[in-house]
Amino acid sequence: MNKSTQYAKKGEVERHWVLVDADGATLGRLATKVATILRGKNKPQYTPNADTGDFVVVINADKVKLTGTKAEHKSYWRYSGWLGGLKTESFKEAMAKHPERVIEHAIKGMLPKTTLGRQQGMKLKVYAGPEHPHAAQNPVKIDLEA
Repeated sequence: MNKSTQYAKKGEVERHWVLVDADGATLGRLATKVATILRGKNKPQYTPNADTGDFVVVINADKVKLTGTKAEHKSYWRYSGWLGGLKTESFKEAMAKHPERVIEHAIKGMLPKTTLGRQQGMKLKVYAGPEHPHAAQNPVKIDLEA
């Protein structure tokens, strides 16, 4: 009787394409579920040091919402390293300019800050509208409400 743990290896992982509709979804709840799929934690062969996740296509990024008064108070900032180089942008401004980056920022913040996390983040595709160019991969639409 063999009692060894089976670890997923690089070539053994079968990747699927998943389609997620962000229409009316809450940003944080959407981000946690998508990050789980990207990491592969929803699969039985999950291995912490291997990329076992699936590709995720998020559509309707411009229709994501926040709860409470976060839409007025949430802000994104970046710092250039120079004096006076702090740039801030409110949630509403970010959604008006580039709603894809808001979802990418939330999801990539939940991934590991390592080479593996960057590799997992590259499997995320976010689009503002309902159209996407990944129809040839036959993504399976899942409902994150369940």
